[in-house]
Amino acid sequence: MLVSQGENPFETVKRQLDQLAEIIGLDRDVLEQLKHPRRIIIVSVPIRMDNGRVQVYTGYRVQYNPWRGPYKGGVRYHPEVNLDEVKALAAWMTFKTAVVDIPYGGAKGGVACDPKRLSSEELERLTRRYTAMLAEDIGPFRDVPAPDVGTDAQTMAWIMDTYSSLKGYSIPEVVTGKPVSLGGSYGREAATGMGVALCVREAAKMVGLDLKNAIVAVQGYGKVGSWAARILGEMGCKVIAVTDVGGGVYNPNGLHPEKLKEYEQKNGSVAGYAEGSPITNEELFELECDILIPAALENVITEKNASNIEAKIISEGANGPTTPEADKILYEKKVFVIPDILANAGGVTVSYFEWVQNLNRDRWSLETVNQRLEEKMVKAFHEVFDLSQKHQASMRTAAYMLALERLSEAQLKLGLFP
Repeated sequence: MLVSQGENPFETVKRQLDQLAEIIGLDRDVLEQLKHPRRIIIVSVPIRMDNGRVQVYTGYRVQYNPWRGPYKGGVRYHPEVNLDEVKALAAWMTFKTAVVDIPYGGAKGGVACDPKRLSSEELERLTRRYTAMLAEDIGPFRDVPAPDVGTDAQTMAWIMDTYSSLKGYSIPEVVTGKPVSLGGSYGREAATGMGVALCVREAAKMVGLDLKNAIVAVQGYGKVGSWAARILGEMGCKVIAVTDVGGGVYNPNGLHPEKLKEYEQKNGSVAGYAEGSPITNEELFELECDILIPAALENVITEKNASNIEAKIISEGANGPTTPEADKILYEKKVFVIPDILANAGGVTVSYFEWVQNLNRDRWSLETVNQRLEEKMVKAFHEVFDLSQKHQASMRTAAYMLALERLSEAQLKLGLFP
């Protein structure tokens, strides 16, 4: 299942910060600020349902840190959305933009709802009302939303249109992840999964793994997991197991990523796919494989299952899928873990490219976008890897070290406004 389990994710973030602050000698004043979001916005979002009744949903926008640029982060529609989850996601976005060195801060938004139970008309009304209630708090130089779990390019189109209508002129740069016809960037849909796959490619070189026929298991088959599977397949890997919220499918001879995605889109889950047998999340994590892609929600790799993981490389497509206790176990097992704030940064990187294109009223080709994405991801990967080797630390520790050094430098240069 995709519902997060275990520890409050924001408490995980704060524990990570405390541990890393000791390792790198982070300035105490910088640490104190990084443990608190700059702004928290909570709104009650009333909409009229198709049956004529009014339903009120709770919406959030957490603007975590602005030291390196405008707030940036997705909008999540999911029944389990809550404030602590959104705070954690906003914090991780702050570190992620710093790791790949793009000029953004971090933010996250969400509405506690089940989008699968809402009609398209209800989703549109919900999105437009939520946007209108946040219209003074977002903007191209203030806070730039993007898609996340339960939202997509259509959701961003509604946000853009609502915001533009309120301001009186078209402002495509208020959001990223839009349809290409409305100023969205080529390559944005695949970007996060591509970043996950590119990191696997670079990690394979470090551990001496030949990607030809390397065995892959994927947890979560939305935009991130499916694109990662498809691109790894193009690199020569063999995807043998996939699970999602509805179940899972396993075939030791390999699954066809694109055909499986077509089935999932038609049926709402990979469960029941004819070219394989059923598999549970628990079984997937214990499979003997070369590469594991957790691409669902946070806290799915814990101290309870980490010791059973047989993968050589884990590339975290999801945000916060591994608890600190599990991370320690995996490090001791010498599993090469590519942390979320590096592995899944491809999405926000191409979002940045989209924002730049919009601001300049420009359009880059798909080849240009993919080339620049690869350059950014490979550069960031090797900066993190070199730091991990220098300090004999895990890739996660090194990624946070890099992010915190960049954030600390920005804050110390800015100073504290009285």
